[in-house]
Amino acid sequence: MSTQVAIELRNITKTFGSVVANKDVNLTVNKGEILSILGENGSGKTTLMNMISGIYFPDHGQIFVDGKEVVIRSPKDAFDLKIGMIHQHFKLVDVFSATENIVLGFDDGKYNLKKSRAKIQAILDKYGFELDLNKKIYQMSVSEKQTVEIVKVLYRGADILILDEPTAVLTPQETKKLFDVIRNMKKDNKSIIIITHKLNEVMEISDKVAVLRKGEYIGTVMTAETNESALTEMMVGKKIDLNIERTEVENKEDRLLINNMCYVNREGVKVLNHVSFTAKSGEILGIAGIAGSGQRELLESIAGLRHLTHGSIIYNNAKTGKQDNLRDKTPVQIRELGIRLSFVPEDRLGMGLVGNMDIVDNMMLRSYKKGKTAFLENKEPRDLAEKIIDELEVVTPSANTPVRKLSGGNVQKVLVGREIAASPTVLMAAYPVRGLDINSSYLIYNLLNEQKEKGVAVIFVGEDLDVLLELCDRIVVISSGQISDIVDARTATKEQLGMLMTKTKGGNDNE
Repeated sequence: MSTQVAIELRNITKTFGSVVANKDVNLTVNKGEILSILGENGSGKTTLMNMISGIYFPDHGQIFVDGKEVVIRSPKDAFDLKIGMIHQHFKLVDVFSATENIVLGFDDGKYNLKKSRAKIQAILDKYGFELDLNKKIYQMSVSEKQTVEIVKVLYRGADILILDEPTAVLTPQETKKLFDVIRNMKKDNKSIIIITHKLNEVMEISDKVAVLRKGEYIGTVMTAETNESALTEMMVGKKIDLNIERTEVENKEDRLLINNMCYVNREGVKVLNHVSFTAKSGEILGIAGIAGSGQRELLESIAGLRHLTHGSIIYNNAKTGKQDNLRDKTPVQIRELGIRLSFVPEDRLGMGLVGNMDIVDNMMLRSYKKGKTAFLENKEPRDLAEKIIDELEVVTPSANTPVRKLSGGNVQKVLVGREIAASPTVLMAAYPVRGLDINSSYLIYNLLNEQKEKGVAVIFVGEDLDVLLELCDRIVVISSGQISDIVDARTATKEQLGMLMTKTKGGNDNE
C-alpha cells in the first residue's frame, strides 16, 4: 500500500524582528503516521506548529495539504483544512460542561445538545476516550480537560492533529491511556504531530522524529532506526551524557523535620493529612505523587505561604545550633533563615518573577532588599543576571529583556538560578524541569547535585519517575494528601512508585 502525504512544509521561514524563529524548514507527515518534533527550548517547534494551525503566517515557504498548496491565515482556515491543534494551555470555559465546550463556536450556533451528545459519544467510543460529558470543566482533572480539547478538534472533523507537550502534567497511567487513544487515531488514518521533550515517549509512540535546532531543520529519522543518545546529539549538536550522577554525601544532618502537618483549604478540604518526614543536609529528597495530591501545598506551607491547621515544621539551624518552628514565622523570616522555594507552576510568571521587569530587576527583587539608600545599586544583581544567563544558557537578547518575552523554559532557568544564587540551606525545587529540553534539564539536575554536595537539603518535586529514581536519595510518595511510603531511591522501582501514588499505605515513617 502506497503512503499518502497528509501535510508537507517546504522552506518555511518565520522571523520576529531580528529573531529567526524558523529558517527553511521542510517536513512531511503521511496519513496514518505519528511524527514527533524534538528540539531545545526556543528551537522553533511551537512557532512552526502555530503556522500550520493558523496562529502565525509564514514569511516565506509553502504548505501543502493532501497534495494541494494551501494558504492558512487563521485557525478557521486550519479547521477548514481539517487541521486541529491541542495547546499546552487549554482554552475551555470552566463553568460549561464537556459537551457544551466541544460544540461551542461550531454548528453555526444552532445547538442541539442531544444530537451533539450522541455524535460526541460515538467519537469517545471509537477511539477509547473516557469522559463524563455532563461534567463541568472546573470539576475535571488535567487529563480530562485534555480529552475535551482533543475531542473538540475531532468533533470539528480534524484529520491532522497537533499536540503540544501532551504528557507534561500527566501521570504514567494517564499517559498510557492517551497513547492508546493516539494509536487508535493512527489506525483510523489520522496524522498526528507531537511536540515533546520526553525522549522515552518519543521512542514509544512515534513512527518518525523531526529535529529542529535554533530554528533550523536538522533532519527526520525513523524512530525504529535511532535511539535516545542519537536524537539528543541531533538536538544539541554534541554528545550529552544521559546519566545523572548521584554521589553519596557523608555526615548528613537532619535539617527539616515535618511533624504531623495538616492543612485545610478554604473549601474545608483536608489537603494535607498528618504528613511527617525529615529532609537531611547533603541529600536530595524526592516528592512523588499524582498531580493535585498536595505537593504544592506542602512546599508552600514550609515556605510560610500557607497556614497549617495542625503540626510543626522544625528547622535545625546549622549557624545557631537552635531549632526554629517555621510555623510561627513569616515568609520573609523563613527566607532569611536560608530556606528557598523555587516553584515552577503551570503559570511560570505567577510566582516569584515579574513579567514586565527585566532579568536584572528580577534579581534585585528578592535577593537585594538590603539597600541602604533610596536608590538601589544594580551592579550586583546585574552581575548575577549575567552569570545565570551564561551558566544556564538562557536564550535572551540581553539581561535587560523583560522576563515575559522569554520562552517558558528560559523563565524557569532564571527562577531556579536566582534561588540557588542565594546560597540556601534548604532548597525546594518544584517541577524545575517542566517543559525544558534535555540539555537544560541536565543543567538543572547538575545544579541540584552541586547544592547537595555543598550540604544543602534539597527537596525535589518531579513528574518523571525515571528522573526521581535516578536523581534522588530518598523519595516521599504522597497520595491524596497522605504519605503512602518513604522509599530508598536506589532500590525502589518505577512500578512500585506508580502503585504507591494511587493508594495510601499509611506509612509516615522517616526511615
